[in-house]
Formats: sequence, structure tokens, C-alpha cells
Amino acid sequence: MLNKQRILAVVPARGGSKGIPLKNLHPILGRPMISYVGDIVRALSCIDRVVVSTDHEEIARVAEAAGIPAPFRRPVEISGDRIADKDVLLHALQTMEQIDGCIYDIVLMLQPTSPLRRPEHVQQTLDMLRDGPWDAVWTLSETDPKNHPLKQLTVRDGLLNYYDPDGGGIVARQQLDPIYHRNGIAYAITRKCLVEFDNIMGQCTGGLVLVGDFISIDTEWDVALVEFILGRRAKD
Repeated sequence: MLNKQRILAVVPARGGSKGIPLKNLHPILGRPMISYVGDIVRALSCIDRVVVSTDHEEIARVAEAAGIPAPFRRPVEISGDRIADKDVLLHALQTMEQIDGCIYDIVLMLQPTSPLRRPEHVQQTLDMLRDGPWDAVWTLSETDPKNHPLKQLTVRDGLLNYYDPDGGGIVARQQLDPIYHRNGIAYAITRKCLVEFDNIMGQCTGGLVLVGDFISIDTEWDVALVEFILGRRAKD
């Protein structure tokens, strides 16, 4: 619990990933990717319940071996690649409230594809939600100025243009306001935000900016980078 609020941690892990088949089971330094989430939840005593939301039996088996229970299977209608996170989380929340016979006040989403997270990152996310007026808190990383929207280009039928017309006026990165992107480390969402607003971004969502190397895995190249960073951490 956190200030007498029950926390349900949900690990979304469908079996139909396309970029890397069965991505959530892909080995990272010899361990299934999803097992890294088990390390995190064991280190956080404030989490009341953790479950994996999956439609795949092998993912469920590996998750349970890593200490992440799989008390239900995700229905096929919310297992596709264009299903919103809020649908998966709302299903998990309602299912677990029925199974456990209680109300959960906070839903914490921990995606397996961010194995560089540390317990303190998740705790900071929960603490920010507790201490502020927030409906939800997302973790963010500052975007490299080279990837700023005002520096991006489009090509249509060979014709080069700026993605944003204002990009033509940018001559130095000092002209660019900082922007941020989701790093997938943690999302802490109030029950009201999910149930009443039907969203993971409510009317007042806070952004927790984390400093460090964070990669949300989509490709084999991402896997190689994550393994390099974890190997470097081990040496340090």
C-alpha cells in the first residue's frame, strides 16, 4: 500500500509481437525479458498485487516462474497490436478486483520491454502520484535535440520538406525548447483515471523526467544496446 491506497501492478505481455516474435520472452543476457520485471516488484514492498496480462500460455508460465502470477488470460479482442493500453489495464483491474474481492486505488503498468528500469524509478513514480494532484504519472526521457520535431524532414515523391514549416527557421539547437518522450519505465494511474476518464492520461497527468540510459525494446538492435548497458552496469 501507499498511503493506505492499494496498488495493482500490471505487466502487459501479449504473444503476438511482430518486430521480434515472442518479444516478451526474448533473452536478455540469457534471461527472458519478462523476468526482469519480477526483480523489480520483489524490491517494492508497497505493491499489493502484481499480475501479467497475457494471451499466451508460455508467457504466463515464464512470468509465474519469475514471480509474476497469471490468474487470468487476456481475451482475444484486446490482444491485437492496435489495442490501447487503457483497455488492457482496465480489463486487468476489473478482473482482479473481482478475483480478489477488493478495490485497487492505483494501477501501475510495468512493460517488460524496459529492462533497464530500477526499483527506485518505480518508487519515484508512485511517490510523485501520491504527493501531487495527479490523475496519473508517466516516466519520460528528454529527447535528443537531433530528434526534435522541428528538425525532422519528410520525403514525398522524392521532394524533401520540413515536417513542421517552422523547422526552416531553426539554425541552432539553442533555439529548441526541450521535449520529452515516453521511456516505458513506469506508468502510475489512479483508478478514477482508468474507470471514469477511460484513459491512462487524465485531466492532470504528471511527467517524471528520468536521467539515464533507457531503451524501450522494439528491435534486435535495441536488445544489443540494452545488453551492452547492463553489461557496463555490472562492471561498474
